[in-house]
Amino acid sequence: MNPPKTVFIALGSNEGNRFDLLQKAVNEIQKRVGDVQKISPVYETPAWGFEGNAFLNACVAVDSRFEPEEVLEKLLKIETSLGRKRSSEQGYANRSMDLDIVLVEEEVHDTENLQVPHPQMLNRKFVLLPLADIAAEVKHPLRNEKIKNLLNQTPDTSEITKIPQELKKPSSFTFSRYNYIAVEGNIGAGKTSFATMVSQDFNAKLILERFKDNPFLPKFYEDQARYAFSLEMSFLADRYQQLIDDLAQYDLFKDFVISDYDVFKSLIFAKITLHEDEYLLYQKLFHLMYKELVKPDLYVYLYQNTDRLLENIKKRGRDYEQNIQHDYLANINQSYLSFIKSQPGLNVKIIDISELDFVSNREDYLKLLEELV
Repeated sequence: MNPPKTVFIALGSNEGNRFDLLQKAVNEIQKRVGDVQKISPVYETPAWGFEGNAFLNACVAVDSRFEPEEVLEKLLKIETSLGRKRSSEQGYANRSMDLDIVLVEEEVHDTENLQVPHPQMLNRKFVLLPLADIAAEVKHPLRNEKIKNLLNQTPDTSEITKIPQELKKPSSFTFSRYNYIAVEGNIGAGKTSFATMVSQDFNAKLILERFKDNPFLPKFYEDQARYAFSLEMSFLADRYQQLIDDLAQYDLFKDFVISDYDVFKSLIFAKITLHEDEYLLYQKLFHLMYKELVKPDLYVYLYQNTDRLLENIKKRGRDYEQNIQHDYLANINQSYLSFIKSQPGLNVKIIDISELDFVSNREDYLKLLEELV
């Protein structure tokens, strides 16, 4: 999964209710592209390169996980949704909305459809001025100079006027009432992806289950009866030690903690995989350990139907998971739901994400966040 990168986008409009269209564009960028971090003042500028109405221009800084080409596709769709009509004729024209990628951090991209940095930005004061308001110290990757210096060097002498109206930053989510969130779900439900995204977007300390290091896991999928007890004991020890260590270490620079598992999953899986006598022994050991652990303020269960889980497992391609059976996954789902019902004091959110793709579709991700805050 891509970590967020800062994308600087120039906005312009010279048709219709120009300011209203700019605000709608900012809102759509928040919804489809990424989290809007900074918004420049709005400037009125004469049409550049053709005779036309005056433009309102601004720039925004957006944290986005999408590749620049994907961001471009989304911006083109936003333009269309806001009334932009493209002509086959070459040259400049009036437009209800114009959205251009100006910079992507200090990266250089040169493809058939996209050039970053924007090849004309150095000659356009209506881009450099609002960009300098939000990215004065950012360097142009080809010129190796700061934006504030490039503004002073531009040959564009157009008269540009700041207007008093200010664009509003779209409302964002907050997890301020939580200290510790545990995200749970079946195999392939997407709990690690979601926990990682939240940690990146909301300055949370991330605790990920260290299942990749467990030597019994591939063996278990080959011979469950033989390796079930070894696997479950190994997982329990690892989860207990990890949570004891990570939850005890307070991080002054993080706002809260989010993990992609809760230790109670040990008991859930053990009940499915172990023989009755093994489970009774395991249960005694579990409850001795469980008393020592910090409990989550919010327990999130990401539910996906079994067919979708099998699709996800196949897609991520871990060899040792490819023989997991439909009934095994269905049993896990049912066991989780039974556990949740048996814990009346637990603050639980069960969210059906069977029809969501929150990694590829930001609107689905925002829907998921809305369920939690």
